[in-house]
Amino acid sequence: MISLLAAEGLAQLGCGLGAGIAVIGAGMGIGKIGGSAMDAIARQPEATSKIQTNMILTSAFVEGVALFAVVACAFLI
Repeated sequence: MISLLAAEGLAQLGCGLGAGIAVIGAGMGIGKIGGSAMDAIARQPEATSKIQTNMILTSAFVEGVALFAVVACAFLI
């Protein structure tokens, strides 16, 4: 009985850590996308609209993957 409760607690801990790592990774990824986009715009200002479009699209994909990871961790609890 006690080992079953300990295993469930460890599973919940693992889900929480997994969700946290996914969110931290997404934040770092979106920050890198934004920083790289600003560097690209500074080097080539005439391409601002194309760079912004690609930046927003890529950020949405990263955010979607992070949301999927958090939801998957929540369902495992």
